Amino acid sequence: MLGLFELLGAGLLVAMAMGIHTTIRTLTRPPRRTYSWAVARGRPGDPRELTPPREYRSWTFTSRGCELPVWDISGDQPGAPIIVITCGWGDARVTMLQRAGVLARAASRVILWDLPAHGDSPRTVKFTLGAREHEDLLALVATLSKAGEPAPKVVLYGFSLGAGVSIVAAANSGCPACVVGVVAEAPYRVPATPARNVLRQIGMPFRWNLPVALAFIGLELGQGLAWRGFDRALHAAKLKLPLLVIHGTKDPVCPIEDGDEIARVAGGEFVAIEGGGHLDLWNDERALEAITAWLRRLP
Repeated sequence: MLGLFELLGAGLLVAMAMGIHTTIRTLTRPPRRTYSWAVARGRPGDPRELTPPREYRSWTFTSRGCELPVWDISGDQPGAPIIVITCGWGDARVTMLQRAGVLARAASRVILWDLPAHGDSPRTVKFTLGAREHEDLLALVATLSKAGEPAPKVVLYGFSLGAGVSIVAAANSGCPACVVGVVAEAPYRVPATPARNVLRQIGMPFRWNLPVALAFIGLELGQGLAWRGFDRALHAAKLKLPLLVIHGTKDPVCPIEDGDEIARVAGGEFVAIEGGGHLDLWNDERALEAITAWLRRLP
Protein backbone atom coordinates (compact mmCIF):
# COMPACT_ATOMS: atom_id res chain seq x y z
CA MET A 1 0.00 0.00 0.00
CA LEU A 2 2.85 2.38 0.87
CA GLY A 3 4.41 1.79 -2.54
CA LEU A 4 1.12 2.70 -4.21
CA PHE A 5 0.92 6.00 -2.31
CA GLU A 6 4.51 6.77 -3.22
CA LEU A 7 3.76 6.09 -6.87
CA LEU A 8 0.68 8.28 -6.78
CA GLY A 9 2.62 11.03 -5.03
CA ALA A 10 5.40 10.89 -7.61
CA GLY A 11 2.81 11.03 -10.39
CA LEU A 12 1.18 14.06 -8.80
CA LEU A 13 4.52 15.86 -8.52
CA VAL A 14 5.30 15.14 -12.17
CA ALA A 15 1.87 16.41 -13.22
CA MET A 16 2.31 19.59 -11.18
CA ALA A 17 5.77 20.17 -12.63
CA MET A 18 4.41 19.73 -16.15
CA GLY A 19 1.57 22.12 -15.37
CA ILE A 20 3.95 24.78 -14.10
CA HIS A 21 6.22 24.32 -17.13
CA THR A 22 3.24 24.65 -19.49
CA THR A 23 2.13 27.81 -17.70
CA ILE A 24 5.60 29.37 -17.99
CA ARG A 25 5.77 28.48 -21.68
CA THR A 26 2.27 29.85 -22.34
CA LEU A 27 3.09 33.19 -20.70
CA THR A 28 6.54 33.69 -22.22
CA ARG A 29 5.78 32.32 -25.71
CA PRO A 30 2.56 34.07 -26.71
CA PRO A 31 0.74 33.28 -29.97
CA ARG A 32 2.14 34.87 -33.13
CA ARG A 33 0.10 37.37 -35.16
CA THR A 34 1.57 37.84 -38.64
CA TYR A 35 0.45 38.69 -42.17
CA SER A 36 -0.86 35.17 -42.77
CA TRP A 37 -2.86 35.34 -39.54
CA ALA A 38 -4.51 38.58 -40.71
CA VAL A 39 -5.26 37.34 -44.24
CA ALA A 40 -6.83 34.14 -42.90
CA ARG A 41 -9.29 36.30 -40.94
CA GLY A 42 -10.01 38.79 -43.70
CA ARG A 43 -8.16 41.58 -41.90
CA PRO A 44 -5.61 44.07 -43.28
CA GLY A 45 -2.13 42.55 -43.32
CA ASP A 46 -0.14 45.77 -43.79
CA PRO A 47 -0.87 49.53 -43.87
CA ARG A 48 -1.58 49.57 -47.63
CA GLU A 49 -4.50 47.20 -47.04
CA LEU A 50 -6.24 49.64 -44.70
CA THR A 51 -9.29 51.64 -45.79
CA PRO A 52 -8.11 54.11 -46.97
CA PRO A 53 -4.65 52.69 -47.74
CA ARG A 54 -1.65 54.17 -45.89
CA GLU A 55 1.83 54.62 -47.29
CA TYR A 56 4.57 53.23 -45.07
CA ARG A 57 8.20 52.19 -44.81
CA SER A 58 9.51 48.99 -43.25
CA TRP A 59 12.70 49.10 -41.22
CA THR A 60 14.28 47.57 -38.14
CA PHE A 61 16.03 48.84 -35.04
CA THR A 62 18.44 47.14 -32.69
CA SER A 63 17.65 46.51 -29.05
CA ARG A 64 19.29 44.05 -26.66
CA GLY A 65 21.21 42.60 -29.61
CA CYS A 66 18.10 41.88 -31.69
CA GLU A 67 16.62 43.44 -34.82
CA LEU A 68 12.96 44.32 -34.20
CA PRO A 69 10.65 45.13 -37.16
CA VAL A 70 8.85 48.45 -37.65
CA TRP A 71 6.13 49.87 -39.88
CA ASP A 72 6.58 53.62 -40.28
CA ILE A 73 3.21 54.97 -41.48
CA SER A 74 2.67 58.40 -43.00
CA GLY A 75 0.23 60.64 -41.13
CA ASP A 76 -2.02 63.49 -42.23
CA GLN A 77 -0.66 66.26 -39.97
CA PRO A 78 2.97 67.19 -40.78
CA GLY A 79 3.38 69.37 -37.68
CA ALA A 80 1.78 66.91 -35.26
CA PRO A 81 3.63 64.43 -33.00
CA ILE A 82 4.77 60.97 -34.00
CA ILE A 83 2.62 58.33 -32.29
CA VAL A 84 4.46 55.14 -31.31
CA ILE A 85 2.08 52.23 -30.70
CA THR A 86 3.12 49.31 -28.49
CA CYS A 87 0.98 46.18 -28.66
CA GLY A 88 -0.25 43.94 -25.88
CA TRP A 89 0.59 40.34 -24.95
CA GLY A 90 0.00 38.02 -27.90
CA ASP A 91 -0.67 40.94 -30.24
CA ALA A 92 1.56 42.47 -32.92
CA ARG A 93 1.82 45.47 -35.20
CA VAL A 94 -0.63 43.76 -37.58
CA THR A 95 -3.32 43.70 -34.85
CA MET A 96 -2.73 47.39 -34.14
CA LEU A 97 -3.37 48.46 -37.74
CA GLN A 98 -6.90 49.73 -37.11
CA ARG A 99 -5.64 52.02 -34.35
CA ALA A 100 -2.82 53.23 -36.60
CA GLY A 101 -5.19 54.05 -39.44
CA VAL A 102 -7.33 56.28 -37.22
CA LEU A 103 -4.48 57.85 -35.23
CA ALA A 104 -2.67 58.73 -38.47
CA ARG A 105 -5.31 61.40 -39.02
CA ALA A 106 -3.95 63.30 -35.99
CA ALA A 107 -0.24 62.45 -36.36
CA SER A 108 2.71 63.21 -38.59
CA ARG A 109 3.68 59.55 -38.49
CA VAL A 110 2.52 56.41 -36.71
CA ILE A 111 5.10 53.82 -35.68
CA LEU A 112 4.08 50.19 -35.20
CA TRP A 113 6.60 47.64 -33.93
CA ASP A 114 6.69 44.03 -32.81
CA LEU A 115 7.71 43.18 -29.27
CA PRO A 116 10.27 40.38 -28.80
CA ALA A 117 8.64 36.97 -29.44
CA HIS A 118 5.65 38.71 -31.06
CA GLY A 119 4.60 39.08 -34.69
CA ASP A 120 7.56 38.95 -37.05
CA SER A 121 10.25 39.56 -34.44
CA PRO A 122 12.89 36.88 -33.79
CA ARG A 123 13.03 34.90 -30.56
CA THR A 124 16.68 35.74 -29.97
CA VAL A 125 15.63 38.23 -27.28
CA LYS A 126 13.60 36.87 -24.37
CA PHE A 127 10.09 38.19 -23.86
CA THR A 128 9.95 39.33 -20.24
CA LEU A 129 6.22 39.99 -19.63
CA GLY A 130 6.91 43.73 -19.64
CA ALA A 131 9.85 43.71 -17.24
CA ARG A 132 12.40 44.88 -19.85
CA GLU A 133 10.40 45.77 -22.95
CA HIS A 134 10.55 49.47 -22.02
CA GLU A 135 14.24 49.26 -22.95
CA ASP A 136 13.21 48.23 -26.47
CA LEU A 137 10.71 51.07 -26.69
CA LEU A 138 13.31 53.62 -25.59
CA ALA A 139 15.73 52.25 -28.19
CA LEU A 140 13.03 52.70 -30.83
CA VAL A 141 12.30 56.30 -29.79
CA ALA A 142 16.00 57.09 -29.92
CA THR A 143 16.12 56.06 -33.60
CA LEU A 144 13.45 58.62 -34.52
CA SER A 145 15.80 61.57 -34.00
CA LYS A 146 18.14 62.28 -36.90
CA ALA A 147 21.55 63.82 -36.32
CA GLY A 148 21.60 67.57 -36.90
CA GLU A 149 17.79 67.91 -36.94
CA PRO A 150 15.38 69.01 -34.19
CA ALA A 151 14.02 66.08 -32.21
CA PRO A 152 10.44 65.21 -33.22
CA LYS A 153 7.66 65.28 -30.65
CA VAL A 154 6.57 61.75 -29.72
CA VAL A 155 3.47 60.35 -28.01
CA LEU A 156 3.71 56.82 -26.60
CA TYR A 157 0.52 54.80 -27.08
CA GLY A 158 0.23 51.38 -25.47
CA PHE A 159 -2.44 48.71 -25.23
CA SER A 160 -2.67 46.38 -22.20
CA LEU A 161 0.90 45.12 -21.64
CA GLY A 162 2.06 47.82 -24.06
CA ALA A 163 0.35 50.46 -21.92
CA GLY A 164 2.52 49.53 -18.96
CA VAL A 165 5.63 49.40 -21.14
CA SER A 166 4.85 52.91 -22.42
CA ILE A 167 4.32 54.26 -18.89
CA VAL A 168 7.59 52.78 -17.62
CA ALA A 169 9.50 54.11 -20.65
CA ALA A 170 8.09 57.63 -20.19
CA ALA A 171 8.84 57.60 -16.44
CA ASN A 172 12.39 56.31 -17.00
CA SER A 173 15.23 58.74 -16.35
CA GLY A 174 16.62 57.86 -19.79
CA CYS A 175 13.45 58.84 -21.65
CA PRO A 176 14.25 61.40 -24.38
CA ALA A 177 12.81 64.89 -23.96
CA CYS A 178 11.00 64.48 -27.27
CA VAL A 179 8.35 62.30 -25.56
CA VAL A 180 5.47 64.66 -24.76
CA GLY A 181 2.66 62.37 -23.58
CA VAL A 182 1.37 58.84 -22.95
CA VAL A 183 -1.90 57.14 -23.83
CA ALA A 184 -2.59 53.92 -21.89
CA GLU A 185 -5.42 51.77 -23.22
CA ALA A 186 -6.63 49.10 -20.74
CA PRO A 187 -3.51 49.02 -18.52
CA TYR A 188 -2.94 46.76 -15.52
CA ARG A 189 -0.75 47.06 -12.45
CA VAL A 190 0.86 43.63 -11.85
CA PRO A 191 1.39 40.67 -14.22
CA ALA A 192 -0.59 38.16 -12.15
CA THR A 193 -3.85 40.00 -12.92
CA PRO A 194 -4.04 39.58 -16.72
CA ALA A 195 -2.21 36.25 -16.59
CA ARG A 196 -4.86 34.78 -14.29
CA ASN A 197 -7.70 36.08 -16.46
CA VAL A 198 -6.14 34.93 -19.74
CA LEU A 199 -5.48 31.43 -18.39
CA ARG A 200 -9.06 31.27 -17.18
CA GLN A 201 -10.35 32.31 -20.62
CA ILE A 202 -8.36 29.64 -22.45
CA GLY A 203 -9.40 26.93 -20.00
CA MET A 204 -6.06 26.45 -18.21
CA PRO A 205 -5.72 26.08 -14.43
CA PHE A 206 -4.28 29.08 -12.61
CA ARG A 207 -4.86 28.87 -8.85
CA TRP A 208 -1.92 26.62 -7.92
CA ASN A 209 0.35 26.82 -10.99
CA LEU A 210 0.34 30.54 -11.83
CA PRO A 211 1.91 31.84 -8.57
CA VAL A 212 4.73 29.28 -8.86
CA ALA A 213 5.23 30.00 -12.58
CA LEU A 214 5.42 33.76 -12.02
CA ALA A 215 7.82 33.24 -9.13
CA PHE A 216 10.15 31.21 -11.37
CA ILE A 217 9.91 33.81 -14.16
CA GLY A 218 10.47 36.64 -11.68
CA LEU A 219 13.60 35.02 -10.27
CA GLU A 220 14.98 34.41 -13.76
CA LEU A 221 14.37 38.04 -14.76
CA GLY A 222 15.69 39.53 -11.53
CA GLN A 223 12.21 40.71 -10.49
CA GLY A 224 12.16 38.56 -7.37
CA LEU A 225 9.49 36.14 -6.25
CA ALA A 226 6.89 38.90 -5.81
CA TRP A 227 7.88 41.09 -8.81
CA ARG A 228 8.46 44.03 -6.46
CA GLY A 229 8.87 47.29 -8.31
CA PHE A 230 6.82 46.12 -11.31
CA ASP A 231 3.55 47.78 -10.25
CA ARG A 232 2.69 50.21 -13.05
CA ALA A 233 1.12 52.60 -10.56
CA LEU A 234 4.54 53.08 -8.94
CA HIS A 235 5.97 54.13 -12.30
CA ALA A 236 2.96 56.27 -13.20
CA ALA A 237 3.49 58.24 -9.99
CA LYS A 238 6.88 59.33 -11.37
CA LEU A 239 5.47 60.62 -14.66
CA LYS A 240 6.04 64.30 -15.45
CA LEU A 241 4.10 64.10 -18.73
CA PRO A 242 0.39 64.22 -19.61
CA LEU A 243 -1.23 60.79 -19.29
CA LEU A 244 -4.54 59.61 -20.71
CA VAL A 245 -5.97 56.30 -19.50
CA ILE A 246 -8.85 54.71 -21.45
CA HIS A 247 -10.56 51.72 -19.81
CA GLY A 248 -13.75 49.73 -20.31
CA THR A 249 -15.99 49.14 -17.32
CA LYS A 250 -16.52 45.48 -18.34
CA ASP A 251 -12.90 44.62 -19.11
CA PRO A 252 -12.52 40.88 -18.26
CA VAL A 253 -8.71 40.89 -18.46
CA CYS A 254 -7.52 44.13 -16.87
CA PRO A 255 -9.86 45.49 -14.16
CA ILE A 256 -10.91 49.10 -14.50
CA GLU A 257 -9.74 49.76 -10.94
CA ASP A 258 -6.16 49.31 -12.13
CA GLY A 259 -6.55 51.93 -14.84
CA ASP A 260 -8.27 54.32 -12.46
CA GLU A 261 -5.45 54.06 -9.91
CA ILE A 262 -2.74 54.48 -12.54
CA ALA A 263 -4.38 57.67 -13.79
CA ARG A 264 -4.97 58.96 -10.25
CA VAL A 265 -1.38 58.66 -9.03
CA ALA A 266 -0.08 60.26 -12.23
CA GLY A 267 -2.53 63.15 -12.04
CA GLY A 268 -3.66 62.09 -15.50
CA GLU A 269 -6.97 62.00 -17.30
CA PHE A 270 -9.14 58.91 -16.90
CA VAL A 271 -11.92 58.00 -19.33
CA ALA A 272 -14.19 55.08 -18.46
CA ILE A 273 -16.09 53.57 -21.38
CA GLU A 274 -19.35 52.21 -20.00
CA GLY A 275 -19.83 48.60 -21.12
CA GLY A 276 -16.44 48.50 -22.85
CA GLY A 277 -14.41 45.28 -22.77
CA HIS A 278 -10.75 44.56 -23.39
CA LEU A 279 -10.38 43.77 -27.09
CA ASP A 280 -13.37 45.74 -28.37
CA LEU A 281 -12.60 49.07 -26.73
CA TRP A 282 -10.99 50.54 -29.82
CA ASN A 283 -14.22 50.05 -31.81
CA ASP A 284 -16.10 52.38 -29.47
CA GLU A 285 -16.66 55.88 -30.83
CA ARG A 286 -16.51 57.29 -27.30
CA ALA A 287 -12.95 56.00 -26.89
CA LEU A 288 -11.90 57.38 -30.27
CA GLU A 289 -13.34 60.79 -29.48
CA ALA A 290 -11.60 60.91 -26.08
CA ILE A 291 -8.23 59.98 -27.58
CA THR A 292 -8.36 62.41 -30.49
CA ALA A 293 -9.58 65.24 -28.24
CA TRP A 294 -6.71 64.59 -25.80
CA LEU A 295 -4.19 64.61 -28.64
CA ARG A 296 -5.50 67.99 -29.81
CA ARG A 297 -5.04 69.43 -26.32
CA LEU A 298 -1.37 68.50 -26.12
CA PRO A 299 0.92 71.55 -26.18
